[in-house]
Amino acid sequence: MSDEDLPDFDRFDIDDAWRVGSALVEHCRAERLPVVVSITLGEQRVFHVALPGATADNDAWAERKANVVRRFDRSSKAVAEHYRVDSWPEFYETFALARTRFAVGEGAVPLRVHGAQVGVLAISGLETGGDHDLAVLGLRLPHGAGRR
Repeated sequence: MSDEDLPDFDRFDIDDAWRVGSALVEHCRAERLPVVVSITLGEQRVFHVALPGATADNDAWAERKANVVRRFDRSSKAVAEHYRVDSWPEFYETFALARTRFAVGEGAVPLRVHGAQVGVLAISGLETGGDHDLAVLGLRLPHGAGRR
């Protein structure tokens, strides 16, 4: 799924973040997924949960992946796919990114209202591909956010 396939909302506020996050937590608990779910609006974290089996490292990974989305205005997976290079250190050097603040990989997606990025949904804890797929699923679960 490309970033173009991500939902574009009519609105997305703190209450929407709660509904999206809560629906994701319900799904993850039912599936016993050991993940961190984090939602930010602007620079404010408005939803964050660590489920059983997730670690503090997952908190850090979620934040670092969210920073990639904020910087490049696309999902962390799309950034990883677009800038695929022979040497990841070269990527970080080219963009002057500190590895302690940015993680190019998959699992964070932009939240958009009328095409503009208003926040980020980030997941960490699953095997390769799983975090991104779960984030996309989270935006598609029934939760009442204003979809376009």
